Amino acid sequence: MIICKNRAVFIKIIYITFLVYDVLTVASSSQQPQLGSARVVFQTNYGDIEFGFYPSVAPKTVEHIYKLVRLGGYNTNHFFRVDHGFVAQVADVANGRLAPMNEEQRGEAEKTVIGEFSDVKHVRGILSMGRYSDPNSAQSSFSILLGDAPHLDGQYAIFGKLTKGDDTLKKLEQLPTRREGIFVMPTERITILSSYYYDPEMETCEQESSLLRRRLAASAIEIERQRMRCFP
Repeated sequence: MIICKNRAVFIKIIYITFLVYDVLTVASSSQQPQLGSARVVFQTNYGDIEFGFYPSVAPKTVEHIYKLVRLGGYNTNHFFRVDHGFVAQVADVANGRLAPMNEEQRGEAEKTVIGEFSDVKHVRGILSMGRYSDPNSAQSSFSILLGDAPHLDGQYAIFGKLTKGDDTLKKLEQLPTRREGIFVMPTERITILSSYYYDPEMETCEQESSLLRRRLAASAIEIERQRMRCFP
């Protein structure tokens, strides 16, 4: 233990210590925002992927993506890009689905979201919106980071984080790929067979039962639409 005989120096050391602590605390909190209670699960042909949202970081983006999930927009969509150690990217809903969309799904899928850029870092497990050169051109495509990508920081809107399913991501990274321009793409389709959402802080058994009935009804409608389109 160091004993400081000069009281003024001692007080200054204490002040600097607390100042450094406050700076580190602020930096840490800005890089590690709180996840909301809602969770989304994508059921793929290689396993489940679960993620949560950062509503305090990108509220408009979270609202948009969550609404698309609730509408069943990502069902039958796919991961069109898997770049080992970089990103696994979900295709735009408007172009990536196998099943036809209803009017409400298409309307939401074609909306653009303003670029909600933040100081949250692009590290493995982070969810980050895809976009064109226009910073406000994000729609429904997003990436799950497969590694650290500091060159993306501040350039793409981070809106959530993986909560379960890293083992599924590892499976995707092992799949054979081909290169098309700047994209590394899997040679076989990685389909989001279905999706669902839940909120452990808000749902009751009655609400969960109602939600399950709605999901089943929505799935039945989608299956019937697809059957009629493919097998008239």
